Amino acid sequence: MKILLIEDEVSIRRFLKISLEGATYQVIEASSGAEGLSLAASHQPDAIILDIGLPDTTGFQLISELREWFNRPIVVLTVQDQEEDKVKALDLGADDYLTKPFGVPELLARLRASLRRSQSEHEPSVPVFRSGQFEFDKAAHVVKMNGEEVHLTSTEYDLVAVLVKHAGKVVTHRMLLNAVWGPNSVEHVQYLRVYMGQIRKKLKVNEAHSEIISTEPGVGYRLLIE
Repeated sequence: MKILLIEDEVSIRRFLKISLEGATYQVIEASSGAEGLSLAASHQPDAIILDIGLPDTTGFQLISELREWFNRPIVVLTVQDQEEDKVKALDLGADDYLTKPFGVPELLARLRASLRRSQSEHEPSVPVFRSGQFEFDKAAHVVKMNGEEVHLTSTEYDLVAVLVKHAGKVVTHRMLLNAVWGPNSVEHVQYLRVYMGQIRKKLKVNEAHSEIISTEPGVGYRLLIE
């Protein structure tokens, strides 16, 4: 698969290129936003990895421009602990993010997950979504864990449905609030946390099993794919 890497720091770009090529990806390099846009249009990569800090534009502006026509995964590189950067990038259409410094295994795992999700979105939809012991049947309006039905309220079900739609991807607080309660509720994050706490309890079979929904501190939630 072809990956477009947009990063202005030569040392980081070299490190990423070696890591990606070692995992058999073909890498196209760009050192600026303008060059990245041009290469994305001409090469049609399977995914893009881009840094937020670029010499001629911001990564946020670049994501916004790319999302006008590019529908493949975009993975963003951010400075450690910059939660507002992560949230803004995801709200603009990024699929995932990595905080600097990061390890090669995490980079490759995030990229694989984004590519798998992108491929499934372009395939005919299946009536039932499954991940490990979790099962979501949209047609029957049923959620199961370990083969047993889980009773959710209508609001809890709607929240789970949004996470399933974006399975494997971080869904920000704003995206969840807007999808379930509407645009006038996007600031009610504490309200959302209460509901998500209830859902996570219901979707955990027992203490021996890991949770199906992970929390991205200060950012949102992710339905894990197994």
